[in-house]
Amino acid sequence: MKIGIIQQHNTADIDNNKQRLATQIKMLASQGAELIVLQELHNGLYFCQEECVSNFDQAEPIPGPSTAFYGQLARELQVVIVTSLFERRTAGLYHNTAVVMEKDGSVAGMYRKMHIPDDPAYYEKFYFTPGDLGFQPIDTSVGRLGVLVCWDQWYPEAARLMALQGAELLIYPTAIGYDSHDTTEEQQRQRNAWQTVQRGHAVANGLPVISVNRVGWEPTYASAPQEGEGIQFWGTSFVAGPQGELLYEAPENREAAAVIDIDMKRSENVRRWWPFLRDRRIDHYQNLTKRFID
Repeated sequence: MKIGIIQQHNTADIDNNKQRLATQIKMLASQGAELIVLQELHNGLYFCQEECVSNFDQAEPIPGPSTAFYGQLARELQVVIVTSLFERRTAGLYHNTAVVMEKDGSVAGMYRKMHIPDDPAYYEKFYFTPGDLGFQPIDTSVGRLGVLVCWDQWYPEAARLMALQGAELLIYPTAIGYDSHDTTEEQQRQRNAWQTVQRGHAVANGLPVISVNRVGWEPTYASAPQEGEGIQFWGTSFVAGPQGELLYEAPENREAAAVIDIDMKRSENVRRWWPFLRDRRIDHYQNLTKRFID
């Protein structure tokens, strides 16, 4: 399968961000992409750097304007698109939601982000209710997609549950970057850990992993950017094969759009060589449902 990814630097101009994405989606489709993955909350700035109630105005229903916009592109180009939207479910109830658009323009399925971080400059608990759809793969014309979102990528349980339900790919729209207070060495340790843990999910589950991150600096306060330190998103979007092998890695400091060819049959061969699913001791994993074992 030919996978297209778009690593973009966003601004406060939502319409411009969407139009630039549309241009790149069309380019990747012209290069043969069958599945195109976008970064987390790709329509605008990463607004979770601050707690501001007016940011809820950016949320929208699903289906809504963005599913119509990306659905039209999917239908026109005959591609499957993984989007990432700020969902307004009802007044006072919002989610960080990945929506997969089928090549006929319909919604193939959606995933509401399950693990919600709350860290300096990543105040997502203020905005997002934890997902209630569970870890369910989404069936599409190009295969069964295990779509997760950003903070979910640190949890092996999430990847495993997707794999156990037949996911053929693990997909992570992402928004993660450097804390300006950290040393350069610590920043690089964090970036390498981010990539390493996801490549570990590929190995442990015998599945390809697609991780698409934002790139570039974004201000803390959209209304007064000079006041905030902001986040330097570290890009480095990548695609790994079922043994964790890097098939593609985007730059750390600039936009990128690429088509990567994945051999979907390789996963079965790898699982035959390394039968982790066969050897799991499911009769001794009960304690995994506990917060901590005293």
